[in-house]
Amino acid sequence: MKITLDNFFNEKESILASEKGLKEIYEKLEEATKKISNVVNHAALVGILGKADKENIQGEEVMKLDELSNDWLIESLKSSKYCAGVASEEMETFIAFDQSDNDEAQYIVLFDPLDGSSNIDTCSAIGTIFSIYKRISKGKLELADFLQKGNDILSAGYVIYGSSTILVYSMGNGSHAFTLDQKENEYLLSHEHIQTPAYTPILSINFGYYNIYEKSVIDFCHWCLDADKSSKHPFTQRYIGSMVADIHRNLLKGGIFIYPATTESPNGKLRLQYECNPLSFIQKQAGGKYTNGSHDILEIEPTELHQRVPIALGSSDLVDKYISFK
Repeated sequence: MKITLDNFFNEKESILASEKGLKEIYEKLEEATKKISNVVNHAALVGILGKADKENIQGEEVMKLDELSNDWLIESLKSSKYCAGVASEEMETFIAFDQSDNDEAQYIVLFDPLDGSSNIDTCSAIGTIFSIYKRISKGKLELADFLQKGNDILSAGYVIYGSSTILVYSMGNGSHAFTLDQKENEYLLSHEHIQTPAYTPILSINFGYYNIYEKSVIDFCHWCLDADKSSKHPFTQRYIGSMVADIHRNLLKGGIFIYPATTESPNGKLRLQYECNPLSFIQKQAGGKYTNGSHDILEIEPTELHQRVPIALGSSDLVDKYISFK
């Protein structure tokens, strides 16, 4: 029997009874990500590959599909009376919607509209990452609404656009995956209560930055590559360069993904609010672990919308081992 995302929500997610409007927020995210999926699959045929000849707030080149994905997510979420506003990796500050002073507009959404967009032109997997919070302000929407800790996330997820389109989400009761049936245009249950293996010898790290990593990171990499068959060494390396794709593989199969600080980026490179918090939330619900090297990422108090942090997440035993090298 095929179980749609809507069926699953109705049968398994009791939180929706008390969180009025949360289901509609997901309906809007479904709407936008289905549109993104369709265009990603046909991008080369409709002339929207390549760069948009501009930079985002982080000084990174923007791809044409970055812009489209960002616009579609904003447009879709704005149409919900329950969404007070959004913040995006592509925008300098948050957007408060017209209905933000409505008592029913109790949710805000943060998202990376198209993670790994530098891979678009080569047909590698890319994705959308999102997190949903209850707003804490009354009346006018405030920056503080978007600077809540990861442990305050109400729900988070991502959609990966690869050989198939898969939505993975959690409302704090496990992490679940739904694969998009292109013919029916419905997300159908494919993985319920995902559990990441505690130890799988897979290392996901960019060795191109090896010479500018901290000594502890280099030492951990040496440990992974030691020829010790009794502990399943050396590890296999798998690194795509799209965080969603690397995390999705490790979420299902195990392993550790690391994007550490470097001498050039001592505070890390990945964004706390748009990437690290939502993906750590998903990993936690799948039995894995996550760290910035010394602290629980979900306990970090954000100080700015585009704050960056180092991150390691994945199989619990491997994250513990990584921390032991610090």
